[in-house]
Amino acid sequence: MSRSSPVTIQRNGVVSVITIDNPPVNALSQSVREGLMRCLDEAISDSDSRSIVIQCAGRTFIAGADIHEFGKPPEEPYLPDAVSAIEASDKPVLAAIHGTALGGGFEVALGCHYRIATADAKVGMPEVKLGLLPGASGTQRLPRLIGVDKALDMMLSGNPISANAALEAGAIDKVATGEDFQSTAVGYAEELIDAGPRRIRDMDVEPVDSALFDARRKKIAAKTRGLISPEKIIQSVELATQVDFDEGCEAERELFIECKASPQSSGLRHAFFAERAVSKVPGIAKDSPIVEINSVAVIGAGTMGAGIGYGILNAGCELVLIDNNDEGLQRGHDTIEDLYQTGVARGKVSDAQMEQGLSRFRTSQNYDDVGAVDLVIEAVFENMAVKKEVFGKLDAVCKQGAILATNTSTLNVDEIAAATRRPEDVIGLHFFSPAHIMRLLEIVRGSDTSKEVIASSLNFAKRLGKIGVVVGNCFGFVGNRMLYGYGRENQRLLLEGAAPEYIDKVLFDWGMAMGPNAVGDLAGLDVGYKVRQERTDLPDDPTFYRVANMLAEQGRFGQKTGKGMYIYEKGSRTPVPDPEVQEMINREAKRLGIEQREISEEEIIERCIYGLIVEGARILEDGIATRASDIDVIWINGYGFPRHRGGPMHYADSIGAETICEAISKLGRNPGLDYWELPNLLTNIIKNRKQFADLNSD
Repeated sequence: MSRSSPVTIQRNGVVSVITIDNPPVNALSQSVREGLMRCLDEAISDSDSRSIVIQCAGRTFIAGADIHEFGKPPEEPYLPDAVSAIEASDKPVLAAIHGTALGGGFEVALGCHYRIATADAKVGMPEVKLGLLPGASGTQRLPRLIGVDKALDMMLSGNPISANAALEAGAIDKVATGEDFQSTAVGYAEELIDAGPRRIRDMDVEPVDSALFDARRKKIAAKTRGLISPEKIIQSVELATQVDFDEGCEAERELFIECKASPQSSGLRHAFFAERAVSKVPGIAKDSPIVEINSVAVIGAGTMGAGIGYGILNAGCELVLIDNNDEGLQRGHDTIEDLYQTGVARGKVSDAQMEQGLSRFRTSQNYDDVGAVDLVIEAVFENMAVKKEVFGKLDAVCKQGAILATNTSTLNVDEIAAATRRPEDVIGLHFFSPAHIMRLLEIVRGSDTSKEVIASSLNFAKRLGKIGVVVGNCFGFVGNRMLYGYGRENQRLLLEGAAPEYIDKVLFDWGMAMGPNAVGDLAGLDVGYKVRQERTDLPDDPTFYRVANMLAEQGRFGQKTGKGMYIYEKGSRTPVPDPEVQEMINREAKRLGIEQREISEEEIIERCIYGLIVEGARILEDGIATRASDIDVIWINGYGFPRHRGGPMHYADSIGAETICEAISKLGRNPGLDYWELPNLLTNIIKNRKQFADLNSD
C-alpha cells in the first residue's frame, strides 16, 4: 500500500478501520475516492474482519466534495459509485463522524449502514449554496431516512444541524459520550455485527400529501427569485416519492449535471472561492506579526457606532463608547442593550452571553479613557474637518502601538492619518450598515499603513465574523466609488422617463437585494448629499444626482423622515410611490431639456450594471483592488449584488467583454464627460482574449 495514499486501513480486532487523511477538510478528491474503494474492497475480502468503520483524521469528517475538480473532466471512481459500493457491503459499515459531515461527506455517511457522531459534530447538505443539489444519492436517501419534510428543510436551507438534532430526526443512530471517540466507534461496530447491514435504499419513503411540494415552492419563491437549484432539489425529492431508488438516483444525477453546468452555479462557486482568496494580500504573509486586540474604543454613539460596538462585545472584547454628550451616550447604550435583547429573543445570544457582554461595556465623554485600548474606531460624521479633529485628539492620548481606524465610507485615509504623528498606525475600517449584521468590512490601507496593522485588521475582521477585504485609498475606495456609477445611471434614467418604482422592480427582479431608490431611502438621502457637498471633483453635469439632491434639499431624507423618493406610512418600511416626486422629476427633466421616453428593462439593467463594470475596470487599472474577485466579494456582501451572478466582474466575464464594449459604444452621451469612455483594461482584455478572472492572483 502506498504511503502517499490519503486513505489507509487497519484492523482493530474484528473491525476494519478505514481512515481518510486528506487535510485540511478531508475533501472527496479523486485520490480519496480511489483509496476509499480500495480499502473497502480489502475490508470486505478480509475473512477475519466482520464489520467496518469509516473515520477521518484531523479536525473533521469529510466536509464535502473537492469543488476544485468541478471545472475539470470527472475522473473515476465517481462519488455515487463509491457511496453505492459502501452500501453494498455484506459487512455492516459504520460512519464515525466528528467535526462536520457536509455535502458529499454526508452522502458517504448515508451510504454507510449506521452512523455515530460526537456531541459537537454537525451534518448537512449545503449544495444549494453553490447552485447544486446533492448528486450522490442524497436526495433519494435522506427522505427515506428522516422523511420528506425534514429532508427538504436541510437541503433547501443548506444549513447544517447538530448531532443531537440529527439523532432526533433519525439521520444518525448514536451520539458518542466519552473522550475516546475511536474506541467508542469500534465498540459500536462490534455491537452491529449481529444486526448486519441496514441499507437506506431498501427503505420506503414515508407517504406525504403531494401538495407539500407546491407549498414548499411557494414558501421559498420570494427568497430564491429564479434560482434553479432549489426547484431541482424539490423535483428530485418529489421523485423519491414516485419512483424506485435506482430511477430516482438516475434522475438526480441528470438534475445535478444541469445545475452544475448553469451560470448560476458558476457564479456561486466563484463567490465561494473569491471569499477565501481575499485573505491573501500581497506583501502580507500568513505569519505576519499582529497586534492583539482585546480592548476597543468606538468614537461616536450613533447607529453605526452602536452597531460596531455590539459586534465588538460579541467578539469578547472590552468596549468603551465615546460621545460628546450624555444624550448621545444614553442612546448608544440603549441601542446596544436593545440589540442584545433582540439577539436573546431570537435565540442568537444567550442570557449569559448578554450579561457577560454588557459587563465589558462602558461609556464616557472623556478621551483619556481610550488611552490604554488596543484599537480605536472613529465613527463620527462624514466630514473631514471633524474626523481630523478626532484623530488629533486620539494621537495625543492613545498608547504607542494602538491601531487608529476610521470608519469613513469615502474620505481620504491619508489626509486623516496626516492629523497624527503616527500615520503607520492609521487604517480605514469601513463597516456597512447595519454594522452588527453586514458581513463586509472594507480595510483601507493608507500610503504609510504598516503591514502589522493590515494583518491585525484582517485578523480582527475574522474575529468579528466578517469578510475583510483590503483595498487601496481613493474616494469611495472600491464599493462606494463604484456605487456612484450605478447610482448616476439610476438618477439619469429617472429624468429620462423611468419611474423610481419601475427601476427598482427591474433591478430587484434581476437579482439585486433592493432597488437603488429604495436603498437610498433606507440609507438616508442626506448622507450622500453631504458627501457630494464636500467633493470638489464632481463632473460638470447638471443631471448628476439631480433628483437625489432636490429631495435632500426639501428635507426628504427617506425612511427616517417618512418621505424620500417614496412615502412611508408611520411604522412601515414599505415604499409607496409618491405622485409629487414624479411630478417634480418631470418638471426638472423639462427644465434641463431632457425628452422623456419609454425605457426598456434591458436598458435599465445594461446602464446600471455596466456602470459598475466600467468603474470596476478603472479601479483595477488604478491598483485600488488586488483582484477582480475582491470587487465581486465587496459588491455581493456589501451592496446586495446577486450572489448567483458572481459579482459584477464575474458577471462581465460571463457575458463577455466584447458584448459590454458594444453596448457601451452606444451609451456615450453628454460630450466632454467620460462616463462611458472604455477603460484601457477593458479594451486590453478583448485584445488579448482574456477575462477579468485572469487578473486574479494569489
